[in-house]
Amino acid sequence: MREDEGFEIDRAFDLLPHVVGASWATIWFRMNRIRSPDAEEFRNKVVEYYKMLDPLVACYSKEEKLEEMARHVRFLYQKELERILKGKNPEIEKRFKRYLDYG
Repeated sequence: MREDEGFEIDRAFDLLPHVVGASWATIWFRMNRIRSPDAEEFRNKVVEYYKMLDPLVACYSKEEKLEEMARHVRFLYQKELERILKGKNPEIEKRFKRYLDYG
């Protein structure tokens, strides 16, 4: 797969963890009046919502001509899950700190 072929998917995986995962997690904590979750609790909630994207991750797997893209998508998805849980996604960490400060 050429680098430019994965550009849009790569950008999506730059945004999806914090736009989907952190945003929905933040709302969940706010609605449940949990003002001071710990980092692990916040990351796990982000992952819970992020995993709701599973159908998108699986959408290319049925077409042989998209097999390489499907592998790339699954790799990026798994990599982001690991980064979130290890506290290595700076956008998630920024949103966690922001929630603690402004919840």
